[in-house]
Amino acid sequence: MFVLENVIKRYSRRGKEVVAFRADHLEIAVGSYTAVVGPSGSGKTTLLSLLGGMLSPTDGRVLFDGASVYDLPISGRTRLRRTRIGFVFQTFNLVPYLSALENVQVPLSLAGKPAKVQRQRAGHLLQQVGLSDRVDHKPCELSTGQQQRVALARTLANDPEVILADEPTGNLDPESRATVLSFFDNLHRAGKTILMVTHDAVATIRASSRLSLRNGLLSPEEELQRAA
Repeated sequence: MFVLENVIKRYSRRGKEVVAFRADHLEIAVGSYTAVVGPSGSGKTTLLSLLGGMLSPTDGRVLFDGASVYDLPISGRTRLRRTRIGFVFQTFNLVPYLSALENVQVPLSLAGKPAKVQRQRAGHLLQQVGLSDRVDHKPCELSTGQQQRVALARTLANDPEVILADEPTGNLDPESRATVLSFFDNLHRAGKTILMVTHDAVATIRASSRLSLRNGLLSPEEELQRAA
């Protein structure tokens, strides 16, 4: 699925060069469920951005199914994100003036799907995440946990193969966190590849493997005991 070859991402800060991320070789296998852990500023979000086609490396190559992501034209990377990679953010990024149904329709609209297909697909996904009675509610009318579930439904709108999640449980209460993590478990069982950045120990043990990042450097992958 993903392969990183001699990847380095550098930034310039106050005239000094900072290495935000480095990986000589990293593979993310199809169907894997990986938690990425590490302190703030360790490079976790940089890794997600590199994998998601949103941040080009200073050196090295990011491969997705054998193709070099950053050798693709911008339109090719956009199409990759739209059709094969889904993103889940801690801040949800819902459009405040759109209903839950309309928020889930956004990626379907961008993909050019007919309006009827958009509504049917969005309604089905909201039902899957337990929000069939909230389809007409705007984000401000939903709890934090409900907003995250709308964001998850939107992520799945175009049925991506890969889900890149950045602190998906960071703002949630324990009950909402359990709901979201159970949904991730179901997605993994359905064959989705999941890479989740998290500080949440409960979320970490739901994954089947772990990558640790510190000062932009990866430590060896660890196999984890899945939670019952």
